Amino acid sequence: MMRKKIVFIFSSLLIVVLCVSFWAAEGSVPTLPLDQVKAGMKGKGRSVFVENKIEEFDVEILGVLRNFEPKRSLILARLSSGILENAGMIMGMSGSPVYIGGKLIGAVAYSFPYAKEAIAGITPIDEMLSISGKESARSSFSPRVPFKKHLSLEELFELHKEFFNSKPSFLSGGQTFTPLTIPLVFTGFSSRAFEKAKPFFSRLGFNPVRTGSSGQSAEEISPSDLSLQEGAPVAIQLVRGDLDLSGVGTVTRVDGNKILAFGHPMYNLGPVDYGMTKAKVITVVPSISSSFKIAATDVLVGRFSQDRPAGLAGKLGEEPRFIPLNIKMMNDEGDIRDFKIELVRDKFLTAFLANMSLSSILSAEERALGDLSIEFAGNIYLENGMNVRLEDLYSGNFDTSIMSLSNLFTAVVYFLINNEFEDLGIHRIDLTIRASEGVKFSYLERVWLDKYEASPGEAIKIKIYYRNFRGTSRLEELGIYAPHLPSGSEFHLIIADAASLQQIELGQYRRASFVPRNLNQLIRMLNNLRKNNRIYLKIIASKPGLFLKGEEMPNLPPTMKAMFSSPRAAASAPTELEKSTLSYTYLPVTSVFRGAVVIPIKIR
Repeated sequence: MMRKKIVFIFSSLLIVVLCVSFWAAEGSVPTLPLDQVKAGMKGKGRSVFVENKIEEFDVEILGVLRNFEPKRSLILARLSSGILENAGMIMGMSGSPVYIGGKLIGAVAYSFPYAKEAIAGITPIDEMLSISGKESARSSFSPRVPFKKHLSLEELFELHKEFFNSKPSFLSGGQTFTPLTIPLVFTGFSSRAFEKAKPFFSRLGFNPVRTGSSGQSAEEISPSDLSLQEGAPVAIQLVRGDLDLSGVGTVTRVDGNKILAFGHPMYNLGPVDYGMTKAKVITVVPSISSSFKIAATDVLVGRFSQDRPAGLAGKLGEEPRFIPLNIKMMNDEGDIRDFKIELVRDKFLTAFLANMSLSSILSAEERALGDLSIEFAGNIYLENGMNVRLEDLYSGNFDTSIMSLSNLFTAVVYFLINNEFEDLGIHRIDLTIRASEGVKFSYLERVWLDKYEASPGEAIKIKIYYRNFRGTSRLEELGIYAPHLPSGSEFHLIIADAASLQQIELGQYRRASFVPRNLNQLIRMLNNLRKNNRIYLKIIASKPGLFLKGEEMPNLPPTMKAMFSSPRAAASAPTELEKSTLSYTYLPVTSVFRGAVVIPIKIR
């Protein structure tokens, strides 16, 4: 309801703004081409160092570094003002416009770390203007990644370590000329989740900072809020709602509703769909290593659509398409808390942010130390009309339950968004989570069968004895039928937990991993992920079969086996199976089940 209200207010205000041509009245200042910028020129720069007050600082041009990167140049300048003399270059100044004779020459974007003076690299405005002409269509390419049930932050980073390398730098005289670090503002995140994510963002060239929100509600937005000024703080919003994650910089140029900012990339992802918000600078923290702005994000005013080497480009009034994530938390006392979050839509970032957001809420709401069990169910609704249903139970001490659930959720989101078959959008995610103190484990003790020799089709009674964490015994009873196999042959009954059964199957299929062959198979696999609170039963026998592209084709007649094994029919080489699956079922239990046994049974 709140989201609808915000969208309504945003849309209504946009109509008002368009009707009165508010943005057009702003106009845009003239620019000065790079070939007219000379050493010794003096000018002014604009930025905000406290609240929303735009202040000027002095600029002296030292020279132009041509071709510091292929076909790119950089203006070298000395900046000076009261605060800059004390703090030096400041994180959050990225994009601060610089003018000579009232003409815009570019954006403050680079610095020398540990420098005693505020020596800046200015991205020429000519290069920033070229961003607007870039294509906005997203690439559909996705890497082929073997399927996994869980993905941690470490594994996500490792998957894209070549892409998410450190920020580009320019070596000059033994010193490193680097893009100004972007303050990454975490609002609402738990300290535990923040500390876990901090090293990853730091490696990417960001300065993670925990702070609070501005406190302005949607009802307080007025038409004047949907505007930005050159030199004003602006934020790239990646998460919004009950949690907020935004990178803070400065507006370089306003031309109608078109915005240029930062002067260097955030991730350099090309076409993007980021929220554009106002920001409020709380204070500047001087530091020997690198001073930085502490800021809070403010109202949503538009959308960034380009993340390029020369900066970010976007438009006021355009609303980004976030992914709604609705989480309902319940505890043993029946208390319910609802969390509403929206995540940026991005092949690389969405899964990363999903992990952080979910683990933050869980660690803030529940104990991170001690025994904890988490039971959950959820739906991921896709824009193509399909959906993925998830449910499972995790139990353990410290934060193992929280991390396991977060990593499962992350893997599902990652493989959906990064599937190689089609561009697949997530419409909405709903999760219901019930947390309880204490562990819910059970362990297999023994299995009893009323017979270990049977005729084909004969019923076999099974009793499964298992005990819980405190030693209380439980019993499950069921029956199976002996498969129709030749007299004297043998089959095996496997009774196991999800993880143990997977290990047995890896040996059976002689494959460590596989990549789904189409979107339907991927979604089918996600909907049928094995669960911790299940006892799985499987019958296998010495029957010829194949394992092809992630699925078993059991008990194949020789002619069918030859057809599927043919190089003309198989896009990838199948694995010949000595043992095939004849039947498969499971029993639901109320705890995380552990244990496995393989029982041979003879056919009379």
